[in-house]
Amino acid sequence: MVYVRSTHVDKPEQHGDWLQHVTAEATKKQLQQHFQQLQAHLQAKKHPEWVLKGQEMVEILAALNLDPDSLIAALYSPAYQAQAISRETIVAEHGEALAALLDAVQQMQMISDLQHFQHGKPNAEQIDNVRRMLLSMVADVRAVLIKLAERICALREIKSADEETRVLVAKECQDIYAPLANRLGIGQLKWELEDLAFRYLHPTTYKAIAKQLLERRVDRENYITDFVDKLQQGLLAEGVQADVYGRPKHIYSIWRKMQKKHLSFEQLYDIRAVRIITHSLKDCYAALGVVHSQWRHIQSEFDDYIATPKANGYQSIHTVVVGPEEKHVEIQIRTADMHDDAELGVAAHWLYKEGVASKQGGFEEKIAWLRKLLAWHEDMAENDDLVAEIRSQVFEDRVYVFTPKGEVIDLPQGATPLDFAYYIHSQVGHRCVGAKVDGHIVPFTYTLKNGERVEILTQKNTKPRRDWLNPALGYLRTSRARSKVVTYFKKLDRDKNLKAGRELLETELQKLEIPLSQANTILERFNFNQLDDLLAAIGAGDVRLNQVVNQLKPTPDATTERLERLQRKNQRKPGKHSDVSVQGIGNLMVQFAKCCQPLPGEPIMGFVTQGRGVSVHHRDCEQLKHLLEVHPERGLQVHWSRQEQGRYRADLRIDADDRNGLLHDITAILANEKTSVAQLDSQLDTQTQHARISLGVFIEGQASLQRIIDRLLQVKGIHKVERSGSH
Repeated sequence: MVYVRSTHVDKPEQHGDWLQHVTAEATKKQLQQHFQQLQAHLQAKKHPEWVLKGQEMVEILAALNLDPDSLIAALYSPAYQAQAISRETIVAEHGEALAALLDAVQQMQMISDLQHFQHGKPNAEQIDNVRRMLLSMVADVRAVLIKLAERICALREIKSADEETRVLVAKECQDIYAPLANRLGIGQLKWELEDLAFRYLHPTTYKAIAKQLLERRVDRENYITDFVDKLQQGLLAEGVQADVYGRPKHIYSIWRKMQKKHLSFEQLYDIRAVRIITHSLKDCYAALGVVHSQWRHIQSEFDDYIATPKANGYQSIHTVVVGPEEKHVEIQIRTADMHDDAELGVAAHWLYKEGVASKQGGFEEKIAWLRKLLAWHEDMAENDDLVAEIRSQVFEDRVYVFTPKGEVIDLPQGATPLDFAYYIHSQVGHRCVGAKVDGHIVPFTYTLKNGERVEILTQKNTKPRRDWLNPALGYLRTSRARSKVVTYFKKLDRDKNLKAGRELLETELQKLEIPLSQANTILERFNFNQLDDLLAAIGAGDVRLNQVVNQLKPTPDATTERLERLQRKNQRKPGKHSDVSVQGIGNLMVQFAKCCQPLPGEPIMGFVTQGRGVSVHHRDCEQLKHLLEVHPERGLQVHWSRQEQGRYRADLRIDADDRNGLLHDITAILANEKTSVAQLDSQLDTQTQHARISLGVFIEGQASLQRIIDRLLQVKGIHKVERSGSH
């Protein structure tokens, strides 16, 4: 059943005592003064329903013992939402606090504008987003309570409206506002919202259940009166102080239980219901003992929500007994405080006494209490019609905005219009050229706020910009959007990366005499399905070249054999084609020392080895100095030949900051210099992100080497390039 109030918008002639639930005389005087001021403002508007609706909202909220500021805001709210009274007027006459509370209520009005509620059944995820958005966007919970009262008035107001309007408003209240009232633990508003919405959505069923309740009302009331008298006597006999009375039945809850348990009206246990309100927690269990000692109880219908409260904070003991005439009676047992929490929920935290506000704790504590409440475990409420549980989240970490079609999009706090565009679809983000928020053009770096309506402007041939990926510029704040932009540019550069990766890998594998097709055997190792994917990843720097080469290297024995063959192939032979002339000696095998690897034009000296001919060193080589100290007689004067030029190996050591594409930039320089690579290995320090690269190249002389070093030092991230084993 629904409550009967003295003030009704659809019946303006019933202008009763709308202040009957206001107990504080000072508050009554305040409301009367504001009522007169409001009437004065609206004299020329000719819309008395705004005043009547405000009065009815005050009556609803006064029954919840809400504070005076909330009641004053409720009185002004209908006219404020209709823009019949301006914000400037409210601030000038009543202050910023009242205007802020009215703004919070106004902000929730946008839920009624959602188009997806006007076209079939809304998506469950959308409903969940809307509920969470309501609680995240309203800092002051009192605004939610005022909005719930306004929705009750709206349900009463549409009684004479067309069927489509009734269904739309009722569906909105059933899906959004009744579960919200349930979550806040406000039983008074929850039941009224549910019963009124049910009345419009299922009028035939509603009337049938109402008729059955009415037909047996006299017999049921007489039965309950006798039952309560007997129970009261039993409690007094045991010294339990408590109030006992029959409690009202709600048509929607009756119908839900009939659906859930597949029972007929006659089979329901709780058509006859009694409530016991005790003075203490101890008396609750004492009362339970009295009930169970007088009548047999049904074990399966017993629930102790005091020991295990529901998710919305509800506490009570529920039991069903077999009373006189073998009729079932449902009994609820709770303390007075538990009863206030069950009926008033979060509103119980705004209780006030005659003339003095008795707010329990500061505002921040009340908000923290609410959010803790919302983060509890899975909902155990009797209302099983929740489309989805309101997920526990830290509300400050989320922002909820609307699409032009009215759908709610859930984004991380700090999201931009570009983040929104990529959330909708990759192509919307790629083609984005501008954005509108609430009809106004905003920059891409604009930070979205709760409740804003976002429209993305696109052009067919537009493409993303690389600077969107720069965190310092603030275009994208979500990893989801960034990954989509990165993927776009990877695909765009694929052809270039594929060519570079192929050249890099082929060059390395040729040195090991391994065909490129052999790389197909290690695709699974790098999570690729095709060779081209691996080559493109090498070219882009996503896969390290040396990792691939190491996987393809043959066994140690085969490696040694190939290296020896390469050494023999590159060995310098004596005679007229030698690059070095040995003074006074001819036809002697000459080799270049690996410790210093002298280059043409550098000062050199020879050292006679045993069985390996003359080893040529740089004159300043530390190894040569040590050898000459031991065997000075083996030193020889040698000089570079001027007739011929050859190719010489030089080993370099590169220190750099690791980044994607580093190896690609290095090998591109070597390719431009037409330099053959003998070796390329890299080591990475994961803590410092510092890379050390060992590079072996074949060059024509010292000038060529110096040119390569100078170009390498220009590469982004490279700090130092020096010859390995240099003197």
